[in-house]
Amino acid sequence: MMKKYLLLTLAVIGFAGAWAQEKPVNWTFSAKKIADKTYEVYVTANITGDWHLYSQNVGVDGPVPTTFTFTKNPLLTLDGKPKEVGKVIKKKEEVWDGVVNYYEKNVSFVQVVKVRGTAKTNLAGKVEFMVCNDEKCLPPVEVDFSVNIGG
Repeated sequence: MMKKYLLLTLAVIGFAGAWAQEKPVNWTFSAKKIADKTYEVYVTANITGDWHLYSQNVGVDGPVPTTFTFTKNPLLTLDGKPKEVGKVIKKKEEVWDGVVNYYEKNVSFVQVVKVRGTAKTNLAGKVEFMVCNDEKCLPPVEVDFSVNIGG
Protein backbone atom coordinates (compact mmCIF):
# COMPACT_ATOMS: atom_id res chain seq x y z
CA MET A 1 0.00 0.00 0.00
CA MET A 2 2.79 2.41 0.92
CA LYS A 3 4.53 1.61 -2.36
CA LYS A 4 1.43 2.74 -4.33
CA TYR A 5 1.34 6.07 -2.48
CA LEU A 6 5.04 6.59 -3.13
CA LEU A 7 4.60 5.88 -6.86
CA LEU A 8 1.56 8.18 -7.05
CA THR A 9 3.46 10.95 -5.25
CA LEU A 10 6.42 10.56 -7.60
CA ALA A 11 4.09 10.65 -10.64
CA VAL A 12 2.47 13.88 -9.40
CA ILE A 13 5.86 15.44 -8.72
CA GLY A 14 6.98 14.32 -12.19
CA PHE A 15 3.97 16.00 -13.84
CA ALA A 16 4.57 19.16 -11.83
CA GLY A 17 8.24 19.05 -12.76
CA ALA A 18 7.45 18.57 -16.45
CA TRP A 19 5.02 21.49 -16.38
CA ALA A 20 7.48 23.75 -14.54
CA GLN A 21 10.29 22.83 -16.94
CA GLU A 22 8.31 23.30 -20.11
CA LYS A 23 5.74 26.01 -19.25
CA PRO A 24 4.21 25.82 -22.71
CA VAL A 25 1.68 28.65 -22.24
CA ASN A 26 2.14 32.17 -20.91
CA TRP A 27 -1.13 33.99 -20.23
CA THR A 28 -1.75 37.74 -20.29
CA PHE A 29 -4.92 39.54 -19.24
CA SER A 30 -6.16 43.01 -20.19
CA ALA A 31 -9.32 45.07 -20.74
CA LYS A 32 -10.26 47.66 -23.34
CA LYS A 33 -13.22 50.05 -23.21
CA ILE A 34 -15.25 49.72 -26.43
CA ALA A 35 -18.34 51.77 -25.51
CA ASP A 36 -19.95 53.47 -22.53
CA LYS A 37 -19.83 50.90 -19.68
CA THR A 38 -18.83 48.14 -22.13
CA TYR A 39 -15.42 46.46 -22.15
CA GLU A 40 -13.62 43.68 -23.94
CA VAL A 41 -11.54 41.50 -21.65
CA TYR A 42 -8.64 39.79 -23.43
CA VAL A 43 -7.31 36.50 -22.09
CA THR A 44 -4.35 35.79 -24.37
CA ALA A 45 -2.36 32.57 -24.59
CA ASN A 46 1.18 32.78 -25.93
CA ILE A 47 2.07 29.20 -26.79
CA THR A 48 5.75 28.24 -26.88
CA GLY A 49 7.60 25.70 -28.98
CA ASP A 50 5.65 23.02 -30.81
CA TRP A 51 2.79 22.89 -28.30
CA HIS A 52 -0.83 23.51 -29.21
CA LEU A 53 -3.78 24.60 -27.07
CA TYR A 54 -7.27 23.27 -27.70
CA SER A 55 -10.23 25.43 -28.68
CA GLN A 56 -13.30 25.87 -26.48
CA ASN A 57 -14.96 23.64 -29.08
CA VAL A 58 -12.43 20.83 -29.52
CA GLY A 59 -14.59 18.90 -32.00
CA VAL A 60 -14.10 15.41 -30.49
CA ASP A 61 -14.20 13.67 -27.12
CA GLY A 62 -10.79 13.30 -25.55
CA PRO A 63 -8.72 16.45 -25.30
CA VAL A 64 -9.76 18.92 -22.60
CA PRO A 65 -11.26 22.04 -24.20
CA THR A 66 -10.22 25.49 -23.00
CA THR A 67 -12.93 26.54 -20.55
CA PHE A 68 -13.63 29.67 -18.54
CA THR A 69 -15.27 29.96 -15.15
CA PHE A 70 -16.06 33.54 -14.18
CA THR A 71 -16.54 34.61 -10.56
CA LYS A 72 -19.99 36.13 -10.02
CA ASN A 73 -19.84 39.90 -9.71
CA PRO A 74 -23.05 41.94 -9.20
CA LEU A 75 -21.41 44.96 -10.91
CA LEU A 76 -20.79 43.07 -14.18
CA THR A 77 -22.88 41.35 -16.83
CA LEU A 78 -21.25 38.96 -19.28
CA ASP A 79 -22.33 39.48 -22.88
CA GLY A 80 -22.24 36.00 -24.43
CA LYS A 81 -19.32 33.61 -24.27
CA PRO A 82 -15.65 34.35 -24.99
CA LYS A 83 -14.87 34.69 -28.71
CA GLU A 84 -11.69 33.10 -30.04
CA VAL A 85 -9.44 35.42 -32.03
CA GLY A 86 -6.62 33.59 -33.75
CA LYS A 87 -5.83 31.13 -36.51
CA VAL A 88 -7.71 27.95 -35.66
CA ILE A 89 -6.18 24.75 -36.99
CA LYS A 90 -8.58 21.92 -37.85
CA LYS A 91 -6.67 18.68 -38.13
CA LYS A 92 -7.60 15.00 -38.21
CA GLU A 93 -5.74 13.28 -35.41
CA GLU A 94 -5.83 9.50 -35.22
CA VAL A 95 -5.17 9.50 -31.47
CA TRP A 96 -8.46 11.38 -30.89
CA ASP A 97 -10.27 9.59 -33.74
CA GLY A 98 -11.47 12.74 -35.46
CA VAL A 99 -10.87 16.36 -36.45
CA VAL A 100 -9.68 18.56 -33.57
CA ASN A 101 -9.62 22.36 -33.30
CA TYR A 102 -6.56 23.96 -31.75
CA TYR A 103 -4.21 26.94 -31.80
CA GLU A 104 -0.45 27.28 -32.15
CA LYS A 105 1.69 30.31 -31.20
CA ASN A 106 -1.16 32.50 -29.82
CA VAL A 107 -4.88 32.99 -29.40
CA SER A 108 -6.98 35.57 -27.58
CA PHE A 109 -10.24 34.75 -25.87
CA VAL A 110 -12.33 37.94 -25.80
CA GLN A 111 -15.18 38.32 -23.31
CA VAL A 112 -17.48 41.34 -23.62
CA VAL A 113 -18.68 42.68 -20.24
CA LYS A 114 -21.04 45.46 -19.27
CA VAL A 115 -20.52 47.43 -16.07
CA ARG A 116 -23.42 48.47 -13.87
CA GLY A 117 -22.85 51.86 -12.28
CA THR A 118 -19.59 53.76 -12.20
CA ALA A 119 -17.59 51.79 -9.62
CA LYS A 120 -14.20 50.33 -10.42
CA THR A 121 -14.41 46.54 -10.29
CA ASN A 122 -12.81 43.46 -11.80
CA LEU A 123 -13.61 40.39 -13.83
CA ALA A 124 -12.12 37.41 -12.05
CA GLY A 125 -12.15 33.74 -12.82
CA LYS A 126 -10.07 30.88 -14.05
CA VAL A 127 -9.16 29.33 -17.37
CA GLU A 128 -8.65 25.57 -17.63
CA PHE A 129 -6.69 24.26 -20.59
CA MET A 130 -4.65 21.38 -21.94
CA VAL A 131 -1.69 21.41 -24.32
CA CYS A 132 -0.21 18.71 -26.51
CA ASN A 133 2.57 18.35 -29.02
CA ASP A 134 3.31 15.53 -31.47
CA GLU A 135 4.72 13.36 -28.70
CA LYS A 136 2.65 13.95 -25.56
CA CYS A 137 -0.03 15.87 -23.73
CA LEU A 138 0.40 17.56 -20.38
CA PRO A 139 -2.31 17.26 -17.73
CA PRO A 140 -4.95 20.02 -17.71
CA VAL A 141 -4.01 23.15 -15.75
CA GLU A 142 -6.10 25.95 -14.21
CA VAL A 143 -4.88 29.55 -14.12
CA ASP A 144 -6.63 32.18 -11.97
CA PHE A 145 -6.98 35.72 -13.26
CA SER A 146 -8.41 39.10 -12.34
CA VAL A 147 -8.73 42.08 -14.70
CA ASN A 148 -9.55 45.64 -13.56
CA ILE A 149 -12.59 47.18 -15.27
CA GLY A 150 -14.47 50.46 -15.05
CA GLY A 151 -13.99 53.40 -12.77
